[in-house]
Amino acid sequence: MALGKYSRVDGRKSSNYCSTVTIVVFVALCLVGVWMMTSSSVVPDQNLDLSSQGKKNDLSTQVTEGKESYNSGNESNNKAGDEGNPTDEGKSKQFEDTLGDLPEDATKGDALVSQEENHSNPQQTESTSEVKQEEKSTEQKEDAGESESETQSEKATVDSDDKKEDGPNKVDDKDSEAGEKNENKSVGEEIKEGSDEKKSVENSVELNDKKDQKVGQGSDEKANGEKKDQSSSAVFSSGTQSDLLNETTTQNGAFSTQASESKNEKEMQKSSGSDKENSYIWKLCNSTAGSDYIPCLDNLEAIRNLRSRKHYEHRERHCPDNPPTCLVPLPEGYQRSVEWPTSREKIWYHNVPHTKLAEIKGHQNWVKVSGIHLTFPGGGTQFKHGALHYIDFIQQSFPEIAWGKQTRVILDVGCGVASFGGYLFERDVLAMSLAPKDEHEAQVQFALERGIPAISAVMGTKRLPFPSRVFDVVHCARCRVPWHIEGGKLLLELNRVLRPGGLFVWSATPVYQKLPEDVEIWEAMQKLTNAMCWELVSKTKDRVNGVGVAVYRKPTSNECYEQRSKDAPPICQGSDDPNAAWNVPLQACMHKAPVATSERGSQWPEPWPARLSKSPYWLLSSQAGVYGKPAPEDFTADYEHWKHVVTNSYLNGMGINWSTVRNVMDMRAIYGGFAAALRDLNVWVMNVVSVDAPDTLPIIYERGLFGIYHDWCESFSTYPRSYDLVHADHLFSKIKTKCGLPAIVAEVDRILRPGGKLIVRDKEETITELESMLKSMQYEINMTYSKDKEGLLYCQKTMWRPKDVETLTYAIA
Repeated sequence: MALGKYSRVDGRKSSNYCSTVTIVVFVALCLVGVWMMTSSSVVPDQNLDLSSQGKKNDLSTQVTEGKESYNSGNESNNKAGDEGNPTDEGKSKQFEDTLGDLPEDATKGDALVSQEENHSNPQQTESTSEVKQEEKSTEQKEDAGESESETQSEKATVDSDDKKEDGPNKVDDKDSEAGEKNENKSVGEEIKEGSDEKKSVENSVELNDKKDQKVGQGSDEKANGEKKDQSSSAVFSSGTQSDLLNETTTQNGAFSTQASESKNEKEMQKSSGSDKENSYIWKLCNSTAGSDYIPCLDNLEAIRNLRSRKHYEHRERHCPDNPPTCLVPLPEGYQRSVEWPTSREKIWYHNVPHTKLAEIKGHQNWVKVSGIHLTFPGGGTQFKHGALHYIDFIQQSFPEIAWGKQTRVILDVGCGVASFGGYLFERDVLAMSLAPKDEHEAQVQFALERGIPAISAVMGTKRLPFPSRVFDVVHCARCRVPWHIEGGKLLLELNRVLRPGGLFVWSATPVYQKLPEDVEIWEAMQKLTNAMCWELVSKTKDRVNGVGVAVYRKPTSNECYEQRSKDAPPICQGSDDPNAAWNVPLQACMHKAPVATSERGSQWPEPWPARLSKSPYWLLSSQAGVYGKPAPEDFTADYEHWKHVVTNSYLNGMGINWSTVRNVMDMRAIYGGFAAALRDLNVWVMNVVSVDAPDTLPIIYERGLFGIYHDWCESFSTYPRSYDLVHADHLFSKIKTKCGLPAIVAEVDRILRPGGKLIVRDKEETITELESMLKSMQYEINMTYSKDKEGLLYCQKTMWRPKDVETLTYAIA
């Protein structure tokens, strides 16, 4: 080679050496070309690392390479999903629900597996490293290819793409099954105890089986018409234990190629457009009531068109033709409610920012303003020195009332801020407190914020939304109801809902004052109650509070009715159903007392708490229950079912902090089994029986619980932000076609407090639809689970409110 420098001196020698040099260079170039072509096509197969670190990972066979690439791809995507959904490790919780709508093998002894991918499966960690090396080598190869011939670059690119596409997808069934096992052993996350107060949707736990892949990415892919393989998010082990694993958003294979992305770009754009079209757009309700908006009580247009207000028609329900689908705003400065039992004495002022009642009733110890709090000394118009003294005084006056044993469920009419009902909890008594939305500003809202059951209602022209013969006691402490007028129509409504042998406790001024007006009312009441065959069993005066209490008892037989000289008030016609209570006009008549031993109301219920679990005596085996079994067996099975679900799932398996739960609603109560199963907690449950469902509300009262009739196509008679937990068992799928799901969801959002929990058990398709809708409302989806077309959804309301506004013209003054 050196002699070549002098080729100009010696031409012959130069010619020989040139030939030699030419051959050597040609051979060298050929070798280099072969090496480069071989390197370009083999790198993806062998995972050669051309990075500066110079590491190599050789795979023994193509099948092994394919399997590990598949596993590493799934793990990479799972890790990516987990970064957006971090969860603290903790003790695994069981999610048992064997008697529910979900299958036994899918729910018995379910436990979450802690997320430790790198330690539990080192193979996957190594495979992930190999995939990263493959990516680096591919990038370096493409950079190098730009300086080579066009033919070599194209060939290398084609080979690389082919190998990438074949890697994760060309896996036999056994390898794929092994990959799924490895993935599912490493992607589980635990539900940490007390984790319901999470701060972001990213921390939510979604527990789905393979069928639940329709949620999230799976539903998008289905809409796109793309046939993509999805990795399983849950694998059920043998035996009674099954792992409920956290579902993470994954993509097919380790990485997608530029070629496949370009090919599907149009479809992705179409999908994005479709998603925007199908997304829910929420707006903020603009009404005169503002953050206190109750659609059926604030329909100002309907109220303006009333012909009369003589019988408090303007305080009754007047629902808009189309239920609102907007969201009610929050009061400025709203914060999480004070927990029970502290809430009975004080609440946050900004949560219910009304001071008028404190100005009017502060001297009677109703409510006072104390800085950032509203405080409730426990007094009332008739018990300035505290409700407990008043409660004990009533029992001393008439010991047979036996609070918490003989008397369990009462109706408190004109309840004010419901201190009477709030302190009856200490005597193991449930009080359904009732008051209108009137000039006594937000009195029912105060009660609910305190954690005391109450509804907004008035005794006007229609029956109360309760069955007949269900309340053990009806109480009225200066409730401002003119019982004696118009033939005693309003008092006769109390007679309808009062149990035979039940008591009417009245402590209004006519009982103890001697003013002419009071004397006149007392005499009218005496005449009316005698005609109704009510017996005055006690009349005493409390020296501490300076008030008197009269106690009347309803008859248990028809003997007195038959012996009356005048049929006034008249006995209702036989065709009049005393249990018909939804939008039924009041009538000034009395229903006969039940006499048959198997008829409801002919016997007093078992003493509390025995009545809670015992099937009512009037449920006969010859009657078919709601679930098809003989009625007593149906009742017992329902109770056992909910005890199991509550104990093994709701209390221990879902991470709910029950110390933050006080006001609970069961939107579809049936026999009240869910409420009965929560008996040992410091909660109360408003059991709702739909007007188009089997009328099981009398059974709920018979067992010492309470509830109300309602049509879920209309708004509930309560203030916004009333409940800490709302429970719906197969309700939404039954009524969504009738009422429209957005309106029902908007109503649930209205009555649920920020931070409040929603538990839905329903058909899988309904759960999927609800999840999408609730996500658009920025709810935290803490859990979703589905099996055999049945599903469970557990989520939490946040402080989010939309910015756009919808003006409700019928609700503007």
